[in-house]
Amino acid sequence: MIKVKNLTKKYGELKAVDNVSFEVKTGEVLGFLGPNGAGKTTTMRVITCYMPSTSGTVEIDGQNIIDHSLDIRKKIGYLPENAPLYPDMNVVDYLYFILGLREVSKTLYQKRLKEIIEICGLGSVTHKDIGELSKGFRQRVGLAQAMIHQPEILILDEPTLGLDPNQIVEIRNLIKDLGKEKTVILSTHILPEVEATCDRVLIINEGKIVADGTPEQLQSGFEGKERIYLEIKSQEDVSNKLKNLPEVEQVEVISSDDDQIKKLNIECKKGVDLREKIFNFSVENKWIILEMKREVKRLEDIFRLLTQSN
Repeated sequence: MIKVKNLTKKYGELKAVDNVSFEVKTGEVLGFLGPNGAGKTTTMRVITCYMPSTSGTVEIDGQNIIDHSLDIRKKIGYLPENAPLYPDMNVVDYLYFILGLREVSKTLYQKRLKEIIEICGLGSVTHKDIGELSKGFRQRVGLAQAMIHQPEILILDEPTLGLDPNQIVEIRNLIKDLGKEKTVILSTHILPEVEATCDRVLIINEGKIVADGTPEQLQSGFEGKERIYLEIKSQEDVSNKLKNLPEVEQVEVISSDDDQIKKLNIECKKGVDLREKIFNFSVENKWIILEMKREVKRLEDIFRLLTQSN
């Protein structure tokens, strides 16, 4: 478990992180989000013992990172935004080098090397120099160095940066599997990736935590009313008839063309799902429903609401 309490980091007069507190449990994948300069990377660097805080505490499994820095570093796998790679080394030599740095038993070298090459999809480039690799493969090597010593905690800053869509899905599934046993903090600007991967989301802005919860909790917390998008074919005045349904508060006509196709937004009270009633009402009136969906505020919308400048 990671416990961050009243963490503050200053650079001169600038507070990069301002009195931040949160916890991450074992077996939890935390999406750590924020705009550029919000304090994400600084927070992760403090947690990984890369830099000291100005004030506040961080504990890993009950151990303070200042008093037990070396022990804690052994428990952590860290992939910074720019992976720490040596372009003149080939992939296998580099991973052997990392195994040595991480003090993995030499009897396990071959086993861990084989496992991590398969997990990260590096089989086709093992004897190439890192400097010859594409950005996507370099990112995979960065992931490999973070995971090769089987750490209890993974802290990943933009882990899918430079990967193609197929590789992104593979790494996303890998992170979800790792999260069943490990503590994972994932920072990314790809918000659908967070929705698909993370159990919980933490949003930081200007050094302060502005939201904390599951994606579903954040979405429900920012929805004032339920909205249903309806595309329907009829010659009738559909909007006025729909307004007569008891739970309907507002009907907004988005468009109405010459083919009698009408596009509408229907609003009702929060927590009320009118789709079944609208369907039955349409059948009674012999309207043809072309599309109907309940609109949900996306994580991207919430992120923008919380982090856009005044």
